[in-house]
Amino acid sequence: MTQTEMDLQKEAQHITRSDLRNVAIIAHVDHGKTTLVDGLLKQSHIFRENQQVGELIMDSNDQERERGITILAKNTAVEYKGIKINIIDTPGHADFGGEVERVLNMADGCLLLVDASEGPMPQTRFVLQKALELDLQPIVVINKIDRKDARIDQVLEWTQDLFLELATSDKHLDFPVLYAIGRDGVAMYHPDDERVNLEPLFETIVNKIPAPKVQTDAPLQMLVAALDYDDYKGKYAIGRIVRGKVKANSSVARINRDGVVSTQKVNQIFVYKGLQRQEVSEAQAGDIVALTGIADANIGETIAHIDHPEALPAIAISEPTLKMTFAVNTSPFAGREGKFQTSRQLRARLYRELETNVSLRVEDGNSPDEFIVSGRGELHLSVLIETLRREGYEFQVSRPEVITREDEKGHLLEPFEMLVIDTRDEYIGVLTEALAPRKAQLSNMVSDGLGNVRLEYKIPTRGLIGFRNTFLTLTKGNGAMSSLLLDFEPWIGKIGTTRMGVLIASETGTAMTYGLNNAQQRGDTFIEPGTPVYEGMIVGLNSRPADLVVNVCKEKKQTNVRSSTAEIQVRLTPPILMSLEQSLDFINNDELVEVTPQTIRLRKRYLTQQERSKRERE
Repeated sequence: MTQTEMDLQKEAQHITRSDLRNVAIIAHVDHGKTTLVDGLLKQSHIFRENQQVGELIMDSNDQERERGITILAKNTAVEYKGIKINIIDTPGHADFGGEVERVLNMADGCLLLVDASEGPMPQTRFVLQKALELDLQPIVVINKIDRKDARIDQVLEWTQDLFLELATSDKHLDFPVLYAIGRDGVAMYHPDDERVNLEPLFETIVNKIPAPKVQTDAPLQMLVAALDYDDYKGKYAIGRIVRGKVKANSSVARINRDGVVSTQKVNQIFVYKGLQRQEVSEAQAGDIVALTGIADANIGETIAHIDHPEALPAIAISEPTLKMTFAVNTSPFAGREGKFQTSRQLRARLYRELETNVSLRVEDGNSPDEFIVSGRGELHLSVLIETLRREGYEFQVSRPEVITREDEKGHLLEPFEMLVIDTRDEYIGVLTEALAPRKAQLSNMVSDGLGNVRLEYKIPTRGLIGFRNTFLTLTKGNGAMSSLLLDFEPWIGKIGTTRMGVLIASETGTAMTYGLNNAQQRGDTFIEPGTPVYEGMIVGLNSRPADLVVNVCKEKKQTNVRSSTAEIQVRLTPPILMSLEQSLDFINNDELVEVTPQTIRLRKRYLTQQERSKRERE
């Protein structure tokens, strides 16, 4: 910083923006963040009386609505007694922690939602730790207090213990606690208070979240925390103005991550009002804004005063833990469904994703048709795959692998995670049996005395690959699991997770009832009669450890002799239909998932029996 810049900063006076509050809502997945934001929006009279807005207003992405989770952090704003409250809704799943990390620096305080039954979960710990590191003022909201299994006092005690563990200063321990039923749009100072509306929450935000203290006369500084795009205005650079002011149609300096400065022009300035962006001619420090005109802006870059280009510290994002190979589709059915099939199109789209998906890493693979994509977990990568698929891309992906490191002495390190399972105590035995070969170590077990139990394990990330399907099967759907990255530790050795062999189609054609009936004598099938298949496609799971080639296209021979049973139809067992995540969990290293806009197929990496035998001998 030059002497002139230092003098300018000293001269600029700090003022308190008492008309503004910036607050992030953070919690574990499914603890009710988005539903609570719905209530805040509706009760702030942002919408017209007759306007139909529905539920989960902030989850505008199709996948968010289908999966019932928040994937992308989003901004909105409400007004309460003349004070504007900017609200940042963040994802609750650990795989999208990068979204949380990049947007928390726009807030001065946070609402920490905790489920009245489940209590603090792994992601609660992660997001709270990030918030306290940024010195955000917390407000704890114990949500869903109307649940039959709510244990409010116990959950409050657990939350206080978590704060004691993570707090970096005494003021972090002085946090207000509210009780809420987000679905009903009510909040109370005490669980027994009358349940009227969210007024207590609005009051607490205004009184407890600090108003931004800013320098409006200092040179402009803004960190780009998010990007958006539309066909009319192009790219939006979204962030909070740290100091100074910005005016429409003015020139600014853009400082990229390498410190290179370029001159850009801000065309329009938008602030948030409800779900809409409202154009303004000027914005000042403390405001969360979306700027258009800066076409090359990327997350983590600084927008600064053109005469005083001073960069802000870049956002630190945790590194990925899983990687998989994306490649051009090489199956016999390639090109039938997708609009984008070439390596050039796939490469351009993956690298374009890096602009907004800050936790993702992409690098070129061993061949021109392959790309190594690294992310924070299976869900993070599967959401990307599903997004590309819906956009019309056709490609194939490999089994997820963990990303390893080496320490100073050259020892191999792998990621370890904390796995938390909530289930019924009758499933403890089968879960322990399933987790033992995956090298999971039980660190804590808590029972509520009513048949519910929480199990906490330390487990290598490798051991979690493919475990979700096993978990749902073993607990018959009576359970929830979540995990959080702990650290990289020494490689733990071979993990004994084995799967039975698969049934492989022997020829290209259409699956017939007769052929599938024969295949079902040897295992479970994944396809129905009439499904097009090709040689090397996986059509079922064998009941034995070895792979087996079967002819599912075989028809029953026609004869001119009628038997007494000729009219009896063959009855097939319904096929096992697997989702994208289940397919990624299922495959082995010598198998691939073929992804097209209409179909997900499992296949062997090498399609012919001759080629597979040759590879085994090598």
